[in-house]
Amino acid sequence: MRQRDIGGIIDNIKYVLKTHNQGIGQYARWIWQDEEKRRSLLPSEYGCADAANILYTIGEFPKDAEERSAWVQTLQNFQNPKTGLFQEPTHHFIHTTAHCAAALELFDADCKYPMHDLLQYTDIQALYGLLDGLDWKHDPWSQSHRGAGIYAALVLTNAVDGKWQDSYFAWLRREADPETGLWRLGCVKEGSVPVWHHMAGSFHYLFNHEYAKQPLPFPEKMIDTMLWLLYVDETFREVAAQRISFIDVDWIYCLSRAMRQTGYRRDDGKQALETYADRLIDFLETVDPQTHDGFNDLHGLFGTVCALAELQQALPGKIKTERPLKLVLDRRPFI
Repeated sequence: MRQRDIGGIIDNIKYVLKTHNQGIGQYARWIWQDEEKRRSLLPSEYGCADAANILYTIGEFPKDAEERSAWVQTLQNFQNPKTGLFQEPTHHFIHTTAHCAAALELFDADCKYPMHDLLQYTDIQALYGLLDGLDWKHDPWSQSHRGAGIYAALVLTNAVDGKWQDSYFAWLRREADPETGLWRLGCVKEGSVPVWHHMAGSFHYLFNHEYAKQPLPFPEKMIDTMLWLLYVDETFREVAAQRISFIDVDWIYCLSRAMRQTGYRRDDGKQALETYADRLIDFLETVDPQTHDGFNDLHGLFGTVCALAELQQALPGKIKTERPLKLVLDRRPFI
C-alpha cells in the first residue's frame, strides 16, 4: 500500500461539521430530510455528541473554557433528571445514555444527574439477567448497544466498582465463542443473521475490553473470522468500505486489536488492513459531501472517522493527515 494523503477527506468532514452547526455546541444530526420525513433537523443528542467526537478525532476539539462550558451545558440538558437517561427515537436509551456520557467525558465533565433507571444493574444478578436476556442469535448487533452500553454508562458515571467490572468481564469470558472469537457462545452458528452482524455486535464488547485492559478470550479465532469475512463472505464484501457507517470501524478494530494480543497471522492481518484502507479511502474520495446522504448524518460520519483513525494507528506511515487522528476509544469506552 502506498501512502495515502486523506487531507481532502478531512476537509470534507470539516465542511459537513460547519453545515450542521447551529450555535456553540449546538449541532443537528441531519440537515435534510429523508423521504419519510422522520428526521429532526434541530440540535440533538447524537448531533451534539457526534460533533464533539469528530472534532476530538480530527484535532479540532474546543479549547476555550467558555466554549467548552457551553458544550457541556448543551449535552447535560438532554438528560432526564427523573430517570437519569438520555433518550431519542433512533437508538435504545442505553445506547444514547452511554453515548452522551462518553461525549461529556471528552470535556472532563460528568452527567448532571445520577442514572437512576440504570442503577438496578449495579446488582450483579440484575446485570447477568440483562446480558442473558439479549437476543444474541437474531439481533446481536443492535442488542449489543445494551450489553456494552450498560458497562460504559455505569463506569463513566462511577456508579460501579472494580468487583462489578470483574463480574462483567467474567461473564463475557465464559460466553465467548471459541470457534469464531465472537460473542455469544453457540449463537453465531445458530443465528439467523450474517456473521458480520455478530462481528459488529462483538465490536462493542471488544472496546470495553480494550478500555479495561482485559485480554481477549480467543484473539487468534477473531483474526481468522475477520480475514474470512473480508476474503470469503460475499455478504460482508457488499457493505465493507461502501458506505458511511460504523461497519468499517467494527471490522478494522476487531482485527487490529486482536492482532495486538497475538503474533498469529500478522502478515495476513496487515495485508488485509492495507487492502481495506485502500478500498475505504477510494470510496471516500468519490463522495460529494454536499449531496451524499451518509455525510448528512453526523452519527454515521463519526463511525467513518473512527475507521480512518484506527487505520492510521494500525498502519504507521500509510495514512497522512495534517494532524494525527485520535480515536476516542483510546480515551474512554463507547461509540
